[in-house]
Amino acid sequence: MIKLNKIKINKTLIYSLLSLVLISAVFFVGVFVGKRNILDVDKITNVYNKQDTTQTDIDFNSFWKAWNILNDKSIYRNDINNQDKLWGAIQGLASSYGDPYTVFFDPKENKSFNEEIKGSFTGIGAEVDIKDEILTIVSPLRNTPAWNAGIKAGDKIVKIDDKTTEGMSVDEAVSLIRGDKGTYVTLTIFREGENKTREIKIIRDIINYPIIETENRDDEIFVIKFYSFSENSFSLFKNAINEFINSGKSKLILDLRGNPGGYLESAVDIASLFIDRGSIVVKEDFGDGEKVEEYRSKGNRIFNENLKMIILVDGGSASASEILSGALSEYNIATLVGEQTFGKGSVQELIPVTDDTSLKVTVAKWLTPNGVSISDKGLTPNIIVPITEEDIKNGNDSQMDKAVEILLKE
Repeated sequence: MIKLNKIKINKTLIYSLLSLVLISAVFFVGVFVGKRNILDVDKITNVYNKQDTTQTDIDFNSFWKAWNILNDKSIYRNDINNQDKLWGAIQGLASSYGDPYTVFFDPKENKSFNEEIKGSFTGIGAEVDIKDEILTIVSPLRNTPAWNAGIKAGDKIVKIDDKTTEGMSVDEAVSLIRGDKGTYVTLTIFREGENKTREIKIIRDIINYPIIETENRDDEIFVIKFYSFSENSFSLFKNAINEFINSGKSKLILDLRGNPGGYLESAVDIASLFIDRGSIVVKEDFGDGEKVEEYRSKGNRIFNENLKMIILVDGGSASASEILSGALSEYNIATLVGEQTFGKGSVQELIPVTDDTSLKVTVAKWLTPNGVSISDKGLTPNIIVPITEEDIKNGNDSQMDKAVEILLKE
């Protein structure tokens, strides 16, 4: 998730990395299964590039020796051209950092990534991430093949078709799960609370992100179900808020369960509807004593203390969802109800290498206004309400029921 949070265009190019790395197997890259992060999302920005001229103490003879050995000895030497060797070398350099989110997009992968961030793609409709060193479902998108097949947030992916996921990067997993519309992929998953794995066969399809739904209940409560912080989600959210205001009600449930995040700007803009101008929404910690960057409310607050608000979260709430939830909770504007959030709080920048390739690099971590690291363990709700197997079997929503119960008592 990652889903994209922020994108700018930079026309400068990174100088050739060929002389910096050893040849590596090509890793396929992407963000969402079938698709972001949300880049989410985490934040992905294009930034300026500067050439590093400090690496004068590195002996590159071993690199060129390896290059020549492979050219002379490999039985596959005629199956790969020099350009693909360069892309593989850069991918090897990126993977050497040991960070699953620092990856290189070759031309094909870069094109797919750019299609993904526009919100429509072919796949199964679920975001994956590495959690506790295991490939994990962050959240299936509502009414997608993954959702309809019964994939759930927190499912551990053991195998993709016949390939084990042990040691597999997010981007390699994405490349295996994505495919043409109408084709199948089989995920072997392990679900918490069960004592054996299960195989789930999913047919790939074109995925369009669901964004938002509203419900004007018969009681005193208005519900906004928010599924993705996309490029146009703030506009859609404002429309939903207008519906809420026009309903004449003062009790709001914002359902962020299963929302894997998205654009940082959307999270800040939405938070600005509830938080005083100038107040911190989220902090960006670059580590190593660098100055922490603060993103503040833009001063569009339209609600006062009479608003009664609950935010529903679960293990599929990540990135921008955690940013918004953390801010509104710490300013005592909303009560969090549900389960521990995913904990997707790293920040990536997307940097052009050539006109048709790019590097995605982890540069920072998200902190709540009070300085709590989102990426460490996620957010703990004020009121913890688990969803049980019995709830699922009977079609109950104990988390929504609890939120309604709380608000109706106020």
